[in-house]
Amino acid sequence: MIRALALLLLWSGPGLAQEQIVAGMSQNRVSITADFDGSEILIYGAVKRDTPPPEGQGPLEVIVTVEGPSTPVTVRRKGRVAGIWINNASVTVDSAPSFYAVATTGPLNHILSDTDNLRYGITIERVIRAVGITDEADQAGEFLLGLLRVRTNEGRYRVLQGKVELTEETLFRTDVILPANLTEGEYKVRLFLLRDKRVIASQERVIGVRKEGLERWIFNLAQEQPLIYGLLSLVMAALAGWGASAAFRLVRT
Repeated sequence: MIRALALLLLWSGPGLAQEQIVAGMSQNRVSITADFDGSEILIYGAVKRDTPPPEGQGPLEVIVTVEGPSTPVTVRRKGRVAGIWINNASVTVDSAPSFYAVATTGPLNHILSDTDNLRYGITIERVIRAVGITDEADQAGEFLLGLLRVRTNEGRYRVLQGKVELTEETLFRTDVILPANLTEGEYKVRLFLLRDKRVIASQERVIGVRKEGLERWIFNLAQEQPLIYGLLSLVMAALAGWGASAAFRLVRT
């Protein structure tokens, strides 16, 4: 039995994928401060091979995804009722990524199969469809497309086809811009190697996003001392109003 298993491994070994990912990032931590206006992350790597590149297979392709923390989302649809536009239907998505970017070496439909997209949840549409959604309205798919459209316009969802540079099927790199309206938490970075539309290797990294300085103090105050936070907000609003009024009187005189 052991001898037969050993022979089977020897026979099947050459056909197994011998390519792996060795990757790194320009930074694995992002600090959100009072003047934070976004951050650019360089994701780079190399393909490690135990044997020469396989012959008779398609070219190597690379996909990189960056996924932010997931939160519940209510998607509403406006309709005209008695001449007034109001929200007349909604669905609740149990969990949707606050940020999602996918960068590739080529068009997604040319380098990724539907089977592996379903298995690994790579495209934005697949990630959105993978989350739970309550049966609160007809045609829930239209609401998901609306969520995708809104967050794409906001820069939270991005498809960067052809933005991964691959040199001699060995070295690769891409830049992903994180917007200013980041949600605090861990951002999951996934890297995939593909041949013939199939994933042959993958790796996962993490970017930590955290509020610092004044932003951290205000956030902690709002969470831990909501009454004090509310009173301070009222005082600051009153001071701002008084300052604006004083400046207006000064200008008039």
